[in-house]
Amino acid sequence: MKRKNKEKINSFDFGLCVTVLLLLALGITMVLSASSPSSLAITGSSYTYVRKQAFSAVIGIIGMLVISKIDYRKYKNFYKISYFISIVVLLLVLVPGLGRTVNGAKRWINLPLVSSFQPSELTKMGLIIFYAEYLTKHKDDLRKLGKGFVKPLIYAGIAVIILLVVQSHFSASIIIIAVVSIMMLIAGSRFSYFATCGTLGGTGLIGGMYVLAKYFDKGSFRLTRITAFLNPWADAQGSGWQIIQSLYAIGSGGLFGVGLRK
Repeated sequence: MKRKNKEKINSFDFGLCVTVLLLLALGITMVLSASSPSSLAITGSSYTYVRKQAFSAVIGIIGMLVISKIDYRKYKNFYKISYFISIVVLLLVLVPGLGRTVNGAKRWINLPLVSSFQPSELTKMGLIIFYAEYLTKHKDDLRKLGKGFVKPLIYAGIAVIILLVVQSHFSASIIIIAVVSIMMLIAGSRFSYFATCGTLGGTGLIGGMYVLAKYFDKGSFRLTRITAFLNPWADAQGSGWQIIQSLYAIGSGGLFGVGLRK
């Protein structure tokens, strides 16, 4: 039986591997197409940015192959440590000399081999490992409001609070909430709890963002980004810049663009 399970774990998923490689190749091609003009103007070579992307891709492929040989069921033995590390790495941005601030947001840390790294990426993976085992251990409580809904969300809430308060990282917070919610629903939590609390929480979040931006000048850029699409020309050099550039791109290239590197 053990031998059969080991063979199953070590079996090569050709379809998944090809899909990953195709998506990776497509991404590198798009990086080349989008970055070659600016790369030539800034660095004198059209291939500077795509070389960095390709190098990262090679490292990623090697890491994928190594990790694929590890029995994923072993991760459950470290699910508590995984959660602890997920929270601690978010606070590394506060360490002098290690944390890096860009455009007023402290979301990056400086590492020897890479110029910058977002610790929230590790947190996303760590929380998936944590919740996979936590929800399995507490599957009998998932239909309950307190133990099966509120308590699991508190663990994610700690990470989200750090992301919002320390790193001002709203997008990563939304991703974590979405992933955790989906995992809980699949594991057996009641959909009605998510529907009710999601509606109330979303309304409260939008209201809170408006009050903070309007009266305390906190996070006003988020509301500006959301509402900029109503009239991007009102601030063409600021909040409306990306929307206007998107309109230019669609106008000149249509739905499928003008072609590679043109």
